[in-house]
Amino acid sequence: MSLYMIGDVQGCDAALGRLLEKIAFSPSRDRLVLLGDLVNRGPASLGVLRRLMALGDTAQCLLGNHDLHLLAVSQGVRKLHRGDTVADILQAPDSAALLDWLRWRPMALREEGVLMVHAGVLPQWSADQTLALASEVESVLRGADWGAFMHQMYGNQPDQWDDGLRGAERLRVIVNALTRLRYCTPEGRMEFETKSGGAQDAPPGYLPWFEVPERGTAGDVVAFGHWSTLGWLNRPDILSLDTGCVWGGALSAVKLGRGAKKRELIQVRCEQAQAPGGRA
Repeated sequence: MSLYMIGDVQGCDAALGRLLEKIAFSPSRDRLVLLGDLVNRGPASLGVLRRLMALGDTAQCLLGNHDLHLLAVSQGVRKLHRGDTVADILQAPDSAALLDWLRWRPMALREEGVLMVHAGVLPQWSADQTLALASEVESVLRGADWGAFMHQMYGNQPDQWDDGLRGAERLRVIVNALTRLRYCTPEGRMEFETKSGGAQDAPPGYLPWFEVPERGTAGDVVAFGHWSTLGWLNRPDILSLDTGCVWGGALSAVKLGRGAKKRELIQVRCEQAQAPGGRA
């Protein structure tokens, strides 16, 4: 049995299909973990959700910021933006089933010793705490009042974790860290304005979250997507898998072996190229 992690698909179903063919994926033999942003920007978000939902437990899919955006639009909390490509999901005859499946996806996972998130982990959090905090959001999203939570989810404040946070503010910080984080201060104050730079482009006073000294997950392997301008990064402690498929880059999978020490990168080029800008 092989475990493959896959970076941001963002509605590029043709590329996803070719990637699964390239790795000779077998649902009876292999497992997938997709690191969030399954939908939006690409041409076939509906096809992506239908494909992944049909795979059942063989494909674990994290929630990314674009996936949460789709759920918020479905509840009337957000409007479709120019460039969004999820209207076909909302209009599909199986829309309710697809959205219900989506909101039951996890916010974080740990497989084969790898902590997997969509965007990042705050420096105060250990791997165990990250999973516990993710489960708090998952419980709300899976509950009867998940639509009400969507109305409280958006905002940049608080921009720093505090163990004393409660209610909507607590959940908002968790969501922002797991699905939006790129840069933060050594104390964990998050920055959300810079979206197009790499690791070397942090604003003054900020660092890429994974470069914060003595972060709580420094002894763990953390895999994430979300950051297409960072691209492929393969360090003993870090795996970055968003290689900009929807922007004309590649869709990437990593085959894990030997406790995540053995890593094989498999890529397919993507024919879908969005206009530059707005890589959120």
